[in-house]
Amino acid sequence: MRTEFTAEQLADPATAESQATIRKCVHCGFCTATCPTYVLLGDERDSPRGRIELIRAMLERGGPPTKAEVTHIDRCLSCLACATTCPSGVDYGQLIGHARAYIEQNHRRPLAERLLRWAIPQVLTRPGNLKAGLALGRAAQRFEPWFARLKLDGLAALLRLVPTHGKTARAPGTYPAVEARRGRVILLQGCVEPAMAPQVRDAAVRLLARAGFDVALAAGEGCCGALSEHLGRAEEARAMARRNLRAWAAAGEADAIVTTAAGCGTTLKGYGHLLGAAGEAAAAKARDILEFLAEVGLPPIVNPQALRVAYHAPCSLQHGQGVLEAPARLLSEAGFEVLAVPEGHLCCGSAGVYNVLQPELAGRLRDRKAANVLKTGAQLLAAGNVGCMAQIGPALEMPVVHPVELLDWATGGPRPEALDRLMAHKPAQ
Repeated sequence: MRTEFTAEQLADPATAESQATIRKCVHCGFCTATCPTYVLLGDERDSPRGRIELIRAMLERGGPPTKAEVTHIDRCLSCLACATTCPSGVDYGQLIGHARAYIEQNHRRPLAERLLRWAIPQVLTRPGNLKAGLALGRAAQRFEPWFARLKLDGLAALLRLVPTHGKTARAPGTYPAVEARRGRVILLQGCVEPAMAPQVRDAAVRLLARAGFDVALAAGEGCCGALSEHLGRAEEARAMARRNLRAWAAAGEADAIVTTAAGCGTTLKGYGHLLGAAGEAAAAKARDILEFLAEVGLPPIVNPQALRVAYHAPCSLQHGQGVLEAPARLLSEAGFEVLAVPEGHLCCGSAGVYNVLQPELAGRLRDRKAANVLKTGAQLLAAGNVGCMAQIGPALEMPVVHPVELLDWATGGPRPEALDRLMAHKPAQ
């Protein structure tokens, strides 16, 4: 694609990088078939190709973006399915990240949007605030239909994501290997998962320890920065990343930095781009837990279960990190019958905070995903990202678990609580 940036504009490293990205686009259109918003809306401006053109015009012109530019760029999920499809190697993730940061700096949103975008990182990235917010959300869930009728869609969407439990995750510290020690890993604690699905961390610690690894939960660690990046707050994301580098350094040497949230893993692997040389070492050690277990091997399978499991591949794992085969292979090794979900390349609508900022489109994608899950005939759904679990779960009547919970169970851990009702109705063998 042709560009006409000035020399002054190209003196900005981010703009120079975006120009290089834009020029790689040859307008072939392969991306349109895999873009969730284009599939739903059929509007060229809601395709990656169309957004690249909007971003080019916005950056070249300078000044405040137009309403149309903000609308269509905001609708992007950052699922990166387009990057997987692109034959020209367009780094769409870099480009949409730059566009969001530009809009954040040069566009004044309506008051309600500004308040919501301010509240999201204040609550979701701070465990104390999130715990209090979830308690308040559980109390307010009965009023969710009222908020929807008042057109407070973002607030209504938030309430639908609030879990009914109030459990807490295990504290920072080091949990030793329970088998012959093979190494040491730092397990990213995350900010949302401990409050929304604390059972995932417990299962991960047990499974990694059983695989022979000391598991460190680093004190002082915080949000990986993904949510702030989604909101266009690049400097805020960098500050979070720097804090994590300090916490990991204080926690001591580790063979890998492992995460159970695929969205966080994509961000960790981008720390080199976010922080330069300072983040490259951490990025090189970052592993999704399913990717790591595929590398080191599962502990012995002692409790195989022949359940039919639909595997939902989070966009951040399949497109953002390129981890494609490991999750399904590990579940198969553990004895589960793994079923592929039709249209598995399409996002479920979670996408960081997309389901809060764009609830109507996110709801349509969720319902489409749930319908495809049901087509598999599975007894349960496994999804390797807490956002996907929270997004899809309310649209299904089957259990939704993280693959780590199933792998922990198969290798000697407790049965996931989400399966209690399913197993109670399973015929005796």
